[in-house]
Amino acid sequence: MKKLLFVSVLFAFGVCTSFAQDKSIDSLKKKNIQIVDSITVQKITGDLPKTVVATKVKDTMIFSLEDMANARKIDSLWLNELFSTGRFEEMYGTVQNQTYDPLPYKELPTEVLKQRLAELNARTPFNVEYNPSLESVINGYLKNRRKSLSKLMALSDYYFPMFEEQLDRYGLPLEMKYLAIVESALDPRAVSRVGATGLWQFMFSTGKMFGLDVNSYVDERSDPMMATEAASKYLFSLYNSLEDWDLALAAYNSGPGNVAKAIRRSGGKKNYWNIRSYLPRETAGYVPAFLATMYIFEYAEEHGFKSEGPQIPYVTTDTIRVKKMITFDQIAEITSIPKAEIEYLNPSYKLGIIPVIKDENYVLRLPIDQIGKFVANEEAIYAYAEKKLNEREKPLDEVVDQPDRIRYRVRKGDYLGKIAEKYGVGVSQIKRWNGLRSNRLRVGQRLTIHPRKPVASTSKATTSSSSVKTYTVKSGDSLWSISKKFPGVTVEKIKNWNDISGTNLKPGMKLKIQKG
Repeated sequence: MKKLLFVSVLFAFGVCTSFAQDKSIDSLKKKNIQIVDSITVQKITGDLPKTVVATKVKDTMIFSLEDMANARKIDSLWLNELFSTGRFEEMYGTVQNQTYDPLPYKELPTEVLKQRLAELNARTPFNVEYNPSLESVINGYLKNRRKSLSKLMALSDYYFPMFEEQLDRYGLPLEMKYLAIVESALDPRAVSRVGATGLWQFMFSTGKMFGLDVNSYVDERSDPMMATEAASKYLFSLYNSLEDWDLALAAYNSGPGNVAKAIRRSGGKKNYWNIRSYLPRETAGYVPAFLATMYIFEYAEEHGFKSEGPQIPYVTTDTIRVKKMITFDQIAEITSIPKAEIEYLNPSYKLGIIPVIKDENYVLRLPIDQIGKFVANEEAIYAYAEKKLNEREKPLDEVVDQPDRIRYRVRKGDYLGKIAEKYGVGVSQIKRWNGLRSNRLRVGQRLTIHPRKPVASTSKATTSSSSVKTYTVKSGDSLWSISKKFPGVTVEKIKNWNDISGTNLKPGMKLKIQKG
């Protein structure tokens, strides 16, 4: 049976079992390298041929589905460049602190802008009319944001076809795709200071209303397809209520209640520009940011913009339903697709793990050229993933509902990087959520955190006296030696249960140990 699997998998991968390869396998055996699986790999040392069977070298598995490794490396580096900058923070700050002072800019004469806006107005249902405020925003973007706009255009090569498909399905203007740039700078994992998440920036409760669930492994607000469909439904309902696309945009940002108040305070006016002064400050800068973004993207060529995005168009990807739990690390190891690329294509999985849960159909998105290979070798791939998961030091966290926001008390020894790592967020995000201007923290300070990693449960079921044992520290004890006395207990768990940030223990100290 094992031999049959070996042969079938080799055939599925199109491996040429030449004499040279047979010879290379013999040489591997002579070098005492164990053949442990049936997935082909590329060259692993200088004296080995380009394609051999999967091997264990010094207890390390080495895999690779045949692919253009150098080309993928280039894409991976470019993906890293695309996501390494703070474009979301830049866009978020721009909308919040928009200024409308005249900004003379030679690149775009006023008369040319007026003509182009008139042309744009004729082909879109949005109210695209010239006014000095909009001219100021457009000039500011062209002068100060060229680099980030170029990268946004690169990302749009992937996301816009996906957006247009859903927008058209719900009868929305296709130009609504530019809203995702204003909302999230096309970052599917963007989180605002109030907890709005994803490409379309759904709050926890609004996301639930439109079918976007959040648990410890998955945040569907970060799933591009699901969030785009939810945003389309929401925008469709807003337009049906307000009967104006500009007002629907404003309501998407601040809620229909704030738009209704602005209409009343303006004396019943319904043109966005006539009620803008009555809207919240962020919303007042929101529609101008949308129109400025639309103009620059529609006239990108005239302004010298050229997309040089990663060669992963949306249409060259596909999904496969995951049948057994698997991690991004394992997928990257098996397929040789860089982990950054897998994360880029599957942003809703918060911990880099795709779980299998009853009544849920979680999928893995991969380039089309890899989907067939994955399907043809599922049995071997899942067997390897299961083996690796069983080797983990501790069981994976149970899937539970993930809190949208927590309050964290700063402890002695804490710093922003440590807290950010604990909850799977960025330092810049913590600073933005809490209005911090520096990295300095003080003991006892309270921080608002929107976690991406599961938060330890504090329910009575896990802290009742019947499930907790008190351990008295003895001379020579360490956290590691204590953890080994109790099945399933780790150093990190002891530290969490006892609010310990360091590793120093004193004889006589009482420690709480939760029994498995």
